[in-house]
Amino acid sequence: MLDSIYIGISGLSSYSKGLKTISNNVTNLNTPGFKSSQTQFSDLFNQGGLGSHGHQRQGSGVSMLGTSVNFAAGEFRSTGNPMDIAIDGQGFFVLRDDNGNLSYTKAGQFQFNEDGVLISRTGGEKVMAFNAEGKLTEVTLDGLKSSPPAATANVAFAGNLSSVDTEHVINNVTVYDKAGGEHSLSMVFNNRVDNTTTGETTWTVAVKEGTNVLTTTTVKFKGGLPLAGSDAFNVDISSTTMGNSTVAFKLGTNVTHNSAGTNSELVIGSKDGYAMGTLVDQSFDEEGKIVLGYSNGQTSKPFQLALAHFDSLDALEQMGGNQFSVLKPDSVRYGVAGSGKEAIRTRAVEISNVDLSQEFSDLILNQRGYQASSQIVSTANEMIQQLFDMKRGG
Repeated sequence: MLDSIYIGISGLSSYSKGLKTISNNVTNLNTPGFKSSQTQFSDLFNQGGLGSHGHQRQGSGVSMLGTSVNFAAGEFRSTGNPMDIAIDGQGFFVLRDDNGNLSYTKAGQFQFNEDGVLISRTGGEKVMAFNAEGKLTEVTLDGLKSSPPAATANVAFAGNLSSVDTEHVINNVTVYDKAGGEHSLSMVFNNRVDNTTTGETTWTVAVKEGTNVLTTTTVKFKGGLPLAGSDAFNVDISSTTMGNSTVAFKLGTNVTHNSAGTNSELVIGSKDGYAMGTLVDQSFDEEGKIVLGYSNGQTSKPFQLALAHFDSLDALEQMGGNQFSVLKPDSVRYGVAGSGKEAIRTRAVEISNVDLSQEFSDLILNQRGYQASSQIVSTANEMIQQLFDMKRGG
């Protein structure tokens, strides 16, 4: 009967530990990237005398071997935060602490700290990525907080220059010099000359910056379209620090010359070049690349988040803070998204994979197991007490 008490106590101990596992799962129901665990029980046997197979084996209770982690994916929840990112697949984000130790997480909740380094919002560890040279490194904004300017090189017109108009002015044509300086130009089309013999029409074009005339040239049309060889002109733009740059203006295929209206509708169709830009936002794209946006409309993608894969997920163990450590470092392989194994969810996080209905079911079973084990201890104790009472009665 004493053995029965010990057996019952083993049940009480094991079910108490099982309750701890369930409690941990349930309380992490809303923890991003959390992976639930399941308690592993094992029966205990003592080897006794002869039995049907040469030995008699008697049960001696139950023990808790440990827990196994369920690595199934949780649901993906949209957050709208541009620095939130989730992996739809087996990969893990890679983090590094101040001591150089690597850890792995499914909780893609990141931010840039005051030093411009991408870190985990949970524990402050640095997020690892591949740079343009393919080197695994931390993500830093050093040297990336501004976008260099680009001088305007090409400007294309679009629309109709009326064949019955006598003058047309295009104002506020913004171009940029080599230093990113902004220049506001005006284009004056006038002095139209029609050549009835050749069928060509010549327009004089004056390019001004304020009251200063930068150049005066001519363009020609024939058959309602710009005449090749006479449909473009160049303008030199000066910079106070980096010398002159040349802007090529071209009428192109989107320009017509007819009498569709007495008023011309010729405008600037497209142009390149931009000023110096400052960093205004950061986000991720569907390949896990960090997208830096600048005030001049330019973007840069200097890093791509590293993803860790493992020969076996059994090589991982939970270490808190939504992170895992690896038992065998040589079992880790590093890569990036887009290889077909996983996809990236932007502005979203992977939430816990805890199945609340399953946990409540396990909770009832643990409660019943604990209750039954306690009943075994109580019954064995009563039987021993009866033996004592028999001795006193004798």
